[in-house]
Amino acid sequence: MDLRNAKWRKSTYTASNGGNCVELAGVAGAVAVRDSKDPDGPVLLLSRAALRTAVHSAATTR
Repeated sequence: MDLRNAKWRKSTYTASNGGNCVELAGVAGAVAVRDSKDPDGPVLLLSRAALRTAVHSAATTR
């Protein structure tokens, strides 16, 4: 999938020093997820339902 024109958004929990953060981009039928410190690195493609489940799981296991 070509992500060169994807509009990436940083997490609202990003620290001012650019700490541990993810970026998300809506793409056809999925959500792309990448590490903001490595924008040219690997990208996960998740369905919206899978992302919702992952975020819910992370929030409830703190």
